[in-house]
Amino acid sequence: MSQPIQLCWMIVGAALLVGCGYSGGAPVSKEPKDAAPRHSSDVVGRLQRMPDPAVTDEGKSKRGNGPVYEVFGKSYRVMDSASGFWQEGTASWYGTKFHGRETSSGEPFDLYQLTAAHKHLPLPTYVRVTNLANGRQTIVRVNDRGPFHDDRIIDLSYAAAVKLGFHDKGTSRVRIEVVEAQKVPDTFMVQAGAFREFARADRSHKELQKLTGFRGVVVKIPTDGFYRVRLGPVPAQDVPRLQTLLQAADYGKPKLIPTPPSGR
Repeated sequence: MSQPIQLCWMIVGAALLVGCGYSGGAPVSKEPKDAAPRHSSDVVGRLQRMPDPAVTDEGKSKRGNGPVYEVFGKSYRVMDSASGFWQEGTASWYGTKFHGRETSSGEPFDLYQLTAAHKHLPLPTYVRVTNLANGRQTIVRVNDRGPFHDDRIIDLSYAAAVKLGFHDKGTSRVRIEVVEAQKVPDTFMVQAGAFREFARADRSHKELQKLTGFRGVVVKIPTDGFYRVRLGPVPAQDVPRLQTLLQAADYGKPKLIPTPPSGR
């Protein structure tokens, strides 16, 4: 077999290996200088000002969560939970070469979104990335697998690299920390007033019960001796209406006190 033909079959064989052991995404991170989109300084400036994505609890994607997958003959285990995870190491980034291609989660890769690839984190996971060279930070949504280089811990989108200030370089040393969604309480106690005398607080809470239709209670705080009038529990969707009603009745802006989640 001639040397050019042999080289061709080696390339084809490597491609087949990736196809069998890995689904979606960029199996090997390339040096990004060849994959940088050509933009004016105005576009780069807009990417630098791009707001971080809202961190939400999406649950695990149907694809890309293992528990074990294989790339180039090496097995990688997906973490059961990302809670409390952090890591320091080298970050790279990927851009036009993979733009529009399917990621491991099944979503198309968009180099203008704040996303990333990680070998072990569940998909999707949100992480805060800090460029240790300049202190810049951004939050990215991990929805892909990679980078499959032993000396790199995360592959960032072009947009994330711009925000972190190393889009004109191949790599940078970073710290990544998992960011978890804040759970929104189902109900609140709505505090409508504070009184020095119990009699006034008791009278007020009875009036507010009739006015609002919510059960009221008088609570004494030992540290200052005031009697607080609170209504609830009030479902979260009813809070805006109740706030408006209390303000219209000259009770001022009420204080919201989250109640423990159900089952606690």
